[in-house]
Amino acid sequence: MHVLVAGGTGYIGSVLCPLLVEKGHKVTVLDRMYFGNPFTKTPEITAVRGDVRSFDPAILRGVEAVVDVSGISNDPSCELEPELTKGVNVDGGKRLARYAKEAGVRRYVYSSSCSVYGHGEGMGLTETSGRHPVSLYARAKAEMEDVLFGELKSASFEVTALRLATVFGLAPRMRFDLAVNVMTKNAYVNRRITVDGGGRQWRPFVHVRDVADAFALAMVSDAKLVNGEVFNVGSTNNNVQILNLAFRVRDAIPGTEVVHAPTDPDLRDYNVNFDKIQRVLDYSTKRTIDDGIKEILEALKDGRLDPDDRRWYTLKQYLFLREAERVHAEMALEGRLLSS
Repeated sequence: MHVLVAGGTGYIGSVLCPLLVEKGHKVTVLDRMYFGNPFTKTPEITAVRGDVRSFDPAILRGVEAVVDVSGISNDPSCELEPELTKGVNVDGGKRLARYAKEAGVRRYVYSSSCSVYGHGEGMGLTETSGRHPVSLYARAKAEMEDVLFGELKSASFEVTALRLATVFGLAPRMRFDLAVNVMTKNAYVNRRITVDGGGRQWRPFVHVRDVADAFALAMVSDAKLVNGEVFNVGSTNNNVQILNLAFRVRDAIPGTEVVHAPTDPDLRDYNVNFDKIQRVLDYSTKRTIDDGIKEILEALKDGRLDPDDRRWYTLKQYLFLREAERVHAEMALEGRLLSS
């Protein structure tokens, strides 16, 4: 199958795309590559630098399935420039889906988020529970779900949305702005973990390789099982209160101190049920939170991960790029800085 992965050089995509190649699929990536391109030495993956807001629709010719893991991620990065976030995460997402449908793409798998539950009503939230998104990032995910299952819904355009738990674990394009990852890094580097929002708020977690498995499965499953369906992706056992997560990381790295930041309670509080994807698609996760803590710690210890690499911090990289764009605009002459 020829698969287009939008956002394929990002955290999830950098794990998903090699997995798809292993499974025999032809993979094309569409990405701005703000954080680099991990596939420069992977000839089996065609990486195209482009933007979901402006890409040439010709890239969709011959594509049979699209996986959309694109967009500006994490709440602080989304709040940095709200109009940009709407332009990329919503307008760009709609554009990609509409062109995919027009091009005759059969299967469309969208990366949504359990954050759409926001301040969850009760425990064990299911796919039919109310959505109460409290962040711009989550509201954009909910809006995209509505478009995909509303105006774009059809029998010939098979759409599935995967609501991901908070992702963790090693990836070629690492992220140190996700709870498990950043706590492990801070404990190793500073022997100190700071807990925001009180720490009593619930979050579900899922390993990035389990996420890749879920996308690969949804892409090839029987249309009767996935078309028009939403699936929570994660494990019920990996629902954890943030303070308890900090204690688990502390226990893995002796000498670590856990401190509370004087911040307001976190409005995001959701404990999620993952029975549907196991029942319908026979899917289950294979990695635990402790597995993720261990592999990140080992990668930090042996030097495979540089904790100071700016690319691993989404907001830092966006701020750097914004400043670079400003300087270029001020200093460039006929589009050049130093060359004549």
